[in-house]
Amino acid sequence: MVQKAYLILENGTIFEGKSFGAAGEAIGEIVFTTAMTGYLETLTDPSYYGQIVVQTFPLIGNYGVIPEDFESECPHVKAYIVRDWCQEPSNFRCEGDLDTFLKQHNIVGLYGIDTRQLTKIVRESGVMNGKIVPEGSSFGLTDLKNYTIVEAVKNTTCSEEKTFEPEGEVKRKVVLYDFGAKHNIGRELVKRGCEVTVVPAYTKAERIKELAPDGIMLSNGPGDPAENVEIIEELKKLSEMKIPTFGICLGHQLLALAHGAVTHKLKYGHRGANQPAENTETGRVYITSQNHGYAVENDSLPEGEAKVLYVNANDGTCEGIRYLNEPAFSVQFHPEACGGPHDTDFLFDEFIELIDENKK
Repeated sequence: MVQKAYLILENGTIFEGKSFGAAGEAIGEIVFTTAMTGYLETLTDPSYYGQIVVQTFPLIGNYGVIPEDFESECPHVKAYIVRDWCQEPSNFRCEGDLDTFLKQHNIVGLYGIDTRQLTKIVRESGVMNGKIVPEGSSFGLTDLKNYTIVEAVKNTTCSEEKTFEPEGEVKRKVVLYDFGAKHNIGRELVKRGCEVTVVPAYTKAERIKELAPDGIMLSNGPGDPAENVEIIEELKKLSEMKIPTFGICLGHQLLALAHGAVTHKLKYGHRGANQPAENTETGRVYITSQNHGYAVENDSLPEGEAKVLYVNANDGTCEGIRYLNEPAFSVQFHPEACGGPHDTDFLFDEFIELIDENKK
């Protein structure tokens, strides 16, 4: 028998729905994604750590659970909200349904609510906390209002170094800082002939110097970038080494902070697979996949050291930076997006070119 469940928002709004996935309560920051596909990549993206994710697309789970599509070893969302879920998925790679998958990983789910209305509330009022409770539980707001995401990178980074090698000749060695890295970042580098050494987020600059990489990749990850003071200090030291560097998402923000820029929290973030990013040098617009709640302030970049390379065509926020005195650049969006779009995967080729030029 399906059990009733409720979503209580920080502003007092209550939605009545039905429970699926794990039973129980869940508190988290409510965010929404407009992506129509890629729900497995969303669930397993470490950048969603501590958040309750709402899918705006009305039916989720039609191709079931496919482990090879995961972006990390397990889900990182705090809870999952959909309008409806497919109880009889169909795909030749399918190994189970969404409900069973959420139960296996103790992720609370809610369905049967108006996700479009919920999205409109978040869009107009801004990001807020939410609480999912089963029928008969307390609707108390105290713990809800006190909830904050803390130590997000610490809880999603790897614990030790690991190396991945390409099938053919090793042409370049790249260190990938894991701030909550998606698997596909490493895959994109490996398929371009790179030996990739993944290192924990708090790895010291001295250790990177010992590894002597040809390039440094700064991954995506969750949480407020400004909280990562220790990491930012190490990135300052790495910048002085002039090693070719490419940052994505949180990596983009941390690199900017290491150069003296400022970040701020967006009203409701950019999450989806259809965000337009405009190249400020060419005027060309690319459709990109994005998942971020913070952004670098355009005017905070140090003059003569960095320039805004991409902006969001919707709201003008910073989506990419080129550093002028060192071989480094970064983007806020995801060029490695598994499931697409793949419009900007050429940025990995530009990173390879930057490495090769630096080796001459």
